[in-house]
Amino acid sequence: MNPDLEIVPTHRDESFRAWVHDYPHSVAKWHFHPEYEIHLIQASHGKMFVGDHIGDFGPGNLIVTGPNLPHNWVSELADGERVPSRDVVLQFSRDAIEKMVGAFSELQPVIELIDDASRGVQFPDRVGREVAPLMLELANAHGCRRVEILMSLFDRLSSCRERRVLAGPGYRIDAQHYMSSTINQVLSYLQQNLPGMLREADVAAFAGMSVSTFTRFFRRHTGSSFVRYLNRLRINEACELLMFSDLTVTDICYRVGFNNLSNFNRQFLAMKQVPPSKFRALHRLNEPHGRDDAPPPRRAPSRAPDRTLHT
Repeated sequence: MNPDLEIVPTHRDESFRAWVHDYPHSVAKWHFHPEYEIHLIQASHGKMFVGDHIGDFGPGNLIVTGPNLPHNWVSELADGERVPSRDVVLQFSRDAIEKMVGAFSELQPVIELIDDASRGVQFPDRVGREVAPLMLELANAHGCRRVEILMSLFDRLSSCRERRVLAGPGYRIDAQHYMSSTINQVLSYLQQNLPGMLREADVAAFAGMSVSTFTRFFRRHTGSSFVRYLNRLRINEACELLMFSDLTVTDICYRVGFNNLSNFNRQFLAMKQVPPSKFRALHRLNEPHGRDDAPPPRRAPSRAPDRTLHT
């Protein structure tokens, strides 16, 4: 079975993503992404899948996966049971790490760690339990404190020699083949055409399916309805523009693909718990004040979708 592509969102003022999620969750499936990942399991037992490796996991399970290496953790649960905050996840690019190492040669052991991660690396559960407070704090930290915690985490993991490689030496990562799967083509299509008028019927036709078949297919792969998933993509894009451009809320609404300002405001409030204008104001509280060298707000460049569906 081909793994599904996970789109890893990062804000423009962040070099990595740290977050916590429950289980079951839409990303808790057989999947891959171009980023490295440090993944901690806080609760439950079950089976883990990393490349061609299958093993048992429990609380404290700590794995580092490399780019495009498929992975998944399946907890043994009763029907309807949930595990709150099961997963603590850190995702980052190799480019971000290489820039850090270029500035600080003391970080060279981190390169050795992520090189091993191409086949998946497992640490003893006691190490996972030891670094759990760091990873949880990282998921909620801001500014320089994020980098400070990240360095502490890398220091602990790169100095641990009790790690083991998981996938076999002959395991072949074929990201191009994974990307050829229908769901990954659909997700890529949505990302490319976000500002356009994307109707489920049109995307179903793009995928070569009837609407009813596509609806079941999309929910099975993403854990979400088509409309909810699309709205989440658009709201995430709107957040970027609110933080890093001087476009008005109305301009941003239409730019990310909404055709109704009141619906945009309603969806934004539901997902972010604050209206767009308040979100922008809160973000600006974090900006430096009284600096003569502070740059003016950036005007977002014009952006045209690669392929746009219109009705």
